[in-house]
Amino acid sequence: MPEIHPTAIVDKKAELGTGVTVGPYSIINGQVTIDADTQVGPHVVIRPFTAIGKRCRIFQFAVVGEVPQDLKFKNEETRLIIGDDNIIREFATLHRGTAGGGGLTQVGHGNLLMAYTHVAHDCRVGNHVIMSNAATLAGHITVDDYAILGGLSAIHQFCRIGAYAFIGGASAVARDVPPYCMALGNRAKIVGLNLVGLKRHGFSLADLDILKAAYELLFTSDLTLKEAMAQVRQRFPEEASVHRLVQFLETSERGLAPIDVRENRSHRGKE
Repeated sequence: MPEIHPTAIVDKKAELGTGVTVGPYSIINGQVTIDADTQVGPHVVIRPFTAIGKRCRIFQFAVVGEVPQDLKFKNEETRLIIGDDNIIREFATLHRGTAGGGGLTQVGHGNLLMAYTHVAHDCRVGNHVIMSNAATLAGHITVDDYAILGGLSAIHQFCRIGAYAFIGGASAVARDVPPYCMALGNRAKIVGLNLVGLKRHGFSLADLDILKAAYELLFTSDLTLKEAMAQVRQRFPEEASVHRLVQFLETSERGLAPIDVRENRSHRGKE
């Protein structure tokens, strides 16, 4: 049975799983489902059409599933779906989707959303993503697995952040950041591979050497991007990480963040 504090308000339409706890003065409003062993702290607001997975922890003053900040929104029945094992810290805000954006905002599994982070309408956040304090996603953004967004960073609507990418603190990202890369600044530029992060996630030295070679061809050679992608595919036909990188580049609609040539030269060969 769920454990609900006497001062909390839980709508009769809400469905709470076994072991769910709801702290003092929290409000769970309307058609909400919360799966087993999730902890909802004090003063949390969870709004209709929100589904939350198992073993999540939602800290005080977070607002989850509020209507989007979109003037085109007409109170359609859109959704927010949050997976398992997520940590949502103080004052974080996560909003439902919009009809024009597919009607769904989605957060995967094992993510850490620190204090004051914002996930806007129609975003897709993958698994094991870290959003540091006050990192902000505008609408329609995709953040792939294991990406890290530094504190006070802001991502423009419709951008994509690739897997294992690192966005530096206080950066403003206006275009796509490819997998495995670091981007810094306002407007953010790509400054190299996220070598420290890749090592921490178990990429071997051989893996890193392959990614370095692919990166050099794609971003610092005199080839056009189309020519470089063809060469990279030919040189590394069986490498999944390279395939992921090239596929991201091929499917970019907003365009890629620019390359900081000086930074890439100064970091060449460094780890």
